[in-house]
Amino acid sequence: MKRRVFWIVLDSLGIGAAPDADQFFQSEGGNDVGANTLGHIIDVTKGLNAPFFQQLGLANTLVTQENPEGNNLWAPVSEPLASYGRMKEVSAGKDTSSGHWELAGCPVPYLMPVYYEGLPKELLDEFIARVNREGIVLDGVLGKGKAASGTEIIKKLGDEHVKTGKPIVYTSMDSVFQIAAHEEVFGLEKLYKVCEIARALLNEKEDKIGRVIARPFVGATTQNFVRTANRKDYSLEPLGKTVLDAVKEQGLDVIGVGKIGDIFAHRGLTQEIKSKSNAQGMQIMSELILKRDWQGLAFVNLVDFDMLYGHRRDPQGYRKALEEVDALMPKFFEMLQEEDLVIIAADHGCDPTYNSTDHTREYVPLLVYKKNKPAVNLGIRQTFADVAATIAAYLDVDYVCDGRNLL
Repeated sequence: MKRRVFWIVLDSLGIGAAPDADQFFQSEGGNDVGANTLGHIIDVTKGLNAPFFQQLGLANTLVTQENPEGNNLWAPVSEPLASYGRMKEVSAGKDTSSGHWELAGCPVPYLMPVYYEGLPKELLDEFIARVNREGIVLDGVLGKGKAASGTEIIKKLGDEHVKTGKPIVYTSMDSVFQIAAHEEVFGLEKLYKVCEIARALLNEKEDKIGRVIARPFVGATTQNFVRTANRKDYSLEPLGKTVLDAVKEQGLDVIGVGKIGDIFAHRGLTQEIKSKSNAQGMQIMSELILKRDWQGLAFVNLVDFDMLYGHRRDPQGYRKALEEVDALMPKFFEMLQEEDLVIIAADHGCDPTYNSTDHTREYVPLLVYKKNKPAVNLGIRQTFADVAATIAAYLDVDYVCDGRNLL
């Protein structure tokens, strides 16, 4: 029977501050010590109605030496369905790129450039000049490249953008160059084009920013501007070979769902399927279970947790999103075949109760499930790359990384 791996990333679902959280900082002051995305959502909203995630063993990942009973509002179970553990990141960041790349076997040993005081004026000037040379008239930008909340900067500068046609350029506490523009006034394709120009420019630099992000929005006034699902990421390529590359080289399928293609700079994939919500991403993964004409890896990022609720400091919305995905899980697991392996993890934290809208440096949960395989406590894993090592071993792919097989 064909072996297949279904890999689900619950984007930003951290489970407690990492040991080095004091070395990672927030734009509004302070460090990440004390962050706990899942734990604080449960505490603030007084529980979590996600019985399938609980039964899988997600609640068990909140059990620590300091907190041996876990969270009493969402208790661990005595016989979880999946093997479970906590993973510690070795990469020097707390962002999407370093998290996903390490999960795929390629940690980032240095901190990709983060501009706490804003993007350099010289870089913005160079960007404007490059865009004009490429035939797009750009009479400056708004935002001055400052670190900002995406939703707040649109409220602040959206009207001026609509009047002047100047895109809004800003950053965050991640290694990102973000460009916001109105889909109808500026144009979606024009926004994508200037992002491509920015990516090409940044690739020429010694210190390469991790991602350029197109942030389109719609609406008539400040009161109703809203970002759309047409976001697009332009990522730096992973710094080395990932397990995706290895699986593809072996002649197996590597199907990226959602923004996986963007995160890996469209490398190591045999097929990309776009999705615009957590529900659609899980629907696509469920449909892939029923298809029998492929073998290898299917990989989805459920971005709504991070994008819609973590960054927007909305613990109630985050809880509801978890409960909505939980309701989809029983059917997904029911359809799995005997030789299917499921891996569920996260890439970083984004505690919506914390003191800014930034990502947080946290442990992330790990769940590994295969029918008729007894569940075990996997403990604390010393690198996210254990996921890559497990995928390579299970699919019998020749791939070496610093991770260890979990099976």
